[in-house]
Amino acid sequence: MNTKSLKTYGKRTDKSMKTIVRLERIRLKFHNNMVNYLNDFDLTFNQFKVLEVLYHRGDLNIGSITKLTMSTPGNITVVVKNLKRDGWITTIADPEDKRASILTLTSKGEEVIEKVFPNHAKNLHNSLEVLSDEELDTLYALLNKVYKAN
Repeated sequence: MNTKSLKTYGKRTDKSMKTIVRLERIRLKFHNNMVNYLNDFDLTFNQFKVLEVLYHRGDLNIGSITKLTMSTPGNITVVVKNLKRDGWITTIADPEDKRASILTLTSKGEEVIEKVFPNHAKNLHNSLEVLSDEELDTLYALLNKVYKAN
């Protein structure tokens, strides 16, 4: 049995590392719960993100969707191709640039996101129900502060 003590990098650094590890573990836990929920609708996480962005933001070009979903151009191309294949989105000509196209939800796509999203929102609500409203506000403010600083 290895009884070697853990190396320390200073109290603040050690706490920072533990905090980042905890954030990653909770992110992974939330992500896995979401992926399991989406599997019931034959949706991947990336497909869901595209449908959600189009549902809440309206018709968009692929560049905007890539940025809003925090995806890569290569990945989003495959996701869009599969969503089009499944009849959940379609493309329309961009009235401002004839070389470009705009992605839009089909009625089938709108139907699936309207079925999926309310329970998704409820699941997220339930995931953070352990926090009071004040604690949730504080958590958001602190995460936002770190996000803006980096």
